Amino acid sequence: MGQVTRRSWLRSAGLGSLAGGAGVLAARQADALQPGSSSTSAVQHSTAAHQAHVMGPVGRVGTDRFNPTTFLRAWNFSHLPGEERAKYYRETPQPDGTLLREYTLFAVDREIEIAPGVFFPAWTYNGQVPGPTIRATEGDRVRVTFINQGAHPHTIHFHGWHPPEMDGSLPEHEVPPGGQFIYDFTAEPFGLHLYHCHAVPLKRHIHKGLYGVFIIDPREGSWGSREETPDELVMVMNGFDTNFDVENEVYAVNTVANFYAQEPIRVTVGQPVRIFLVNVTEFDLLNSLHLHGMFFDVYRTGTRLTTTEHTDTVMLCQAERCILETTFRYPGNFMFHAHQTEFAELGWMGLFRAERGRHET
Repeated sequence: MGQVTRRSWLRSAGLGSLAGGAGVLAARQADALQPGSSSTSAVQHSTAAHQAHVMGPVGRVGTDRFNPTTFLRAWNFSHLPGEERAKYYRETPQPDGTLLREYTLFAVDREIEIAPGVFFPAWTYNGQVPGPTIRATEGDRVRVTFINQGAHPHTIHFHGWHPPEMDGSLPEHEVPPGGQFIYDFTAEPFGLHLYHCHAVPLKRHIHKGLYGVFIIDPREGSWGSREETPDELVMVMNGFDTNFDVENEVYAVNTVANFYAQEPIRVTVGQPVRIFLVNVTEFDLLNSLHLHGMFFDVYRTGTRLTTTEHTDTVMLCQAERCILETTFRYPGNFMFHAHQTEFAELGWMGLFRAERGRHET
C-alpha cells in the first residue's frame, strides 16, 4: 500500500473533493426523490456527488478577521471606517499637485484559517495575508512607518524605484522585534508592483505571509478601457506549506482555498473588469490563471499602457505580475483556476458571477 501523504489526504478528503460527507448526503437526498427507480437514482447519485466534488471543501472559513471578497476592492485601507482608517492611512496635497501618502504597517505573528479547519501559523502585515494593498499615483510621495511586532527581524522591500537605503534587503536593513523604520520614496514607475519582507531566509518570510500589492497609477492615461470606469480587483496567487516540508499543501487566490467557488466574485455584464494579478507562490516555479468562456488583454507588469497579448491563460513565476482587462458579455457563472491541475484540486479555483445591470449591451 502506498504512503498517504498530507497533500494526498488534503486532495482526497479536505480540499479537492466533497465526495465524502456532503457528497454522500446530497446523493442520498437525490435517491429519496425517486424511490424505486434504480437507474434514475444512480444517475442522480453520480450527479450529486460530482457537483459536490467541483464546489470545494465542506464548511466555510470565518471572515471576521479577513474577508477575501472585501480584499478584492480595498486599497489604502478603504474598507475601514474613517477614524479607524486614519490610524493607518492619510494623504496630504502637495504644491506640485501630487500627494504625500502616509501609511502605518506592522508585522505581527497570527494564526490564519486557509481552508475550513486548516490553520496556518502566519507572519503577517497588519494581521492579514496578503497584507493591505497600497495604491498611489506616479510621482506621489510614499511614506510608510513600519513597526515590527513579530518575534523575528523583518523588513519591507518595495518593487520600484527608490534609494538603496530604502530597499529593505540587506542585513543592516532588518528591523528587530520591537523596532521600527520609515520608508520614504517617490512612487515610480507606474504599474503593478508588490512589497514583501526581504529578511533571510527569504523563502520562509515570504511563504509565511509577509507580502502585499503595490499599485502605482499612471499620472496620464490608463490601462485598457478609457470610456467606462472598470471594476478593479486585486488577486494574489499564493500557496501554503502546512507541514513545512518545502511543498505546498494548499493553494489559493487571496489566501482562502476555494473561497470564490463558494462566494463567487460578482461582476456586471458589459462593464470592463480590471484584475491586478500578482504571483507570490513559494516552492513552485510557476503559477497561472485560466478564465473560462472568454479572453482578456494582458499588460505585463503594467508599466506600458498598450496590451502585450490577448489570451485566456497567463503564467507567472514568483513576483511576476500583470494587469488583465476584459468585459463579460453574458450573464452566468464563469470558472477561473490555475491551469496546473494539482493547484486547482488543492484550492486554487473560483467563479465569477456576471449579472445583468445598466452596463449590459
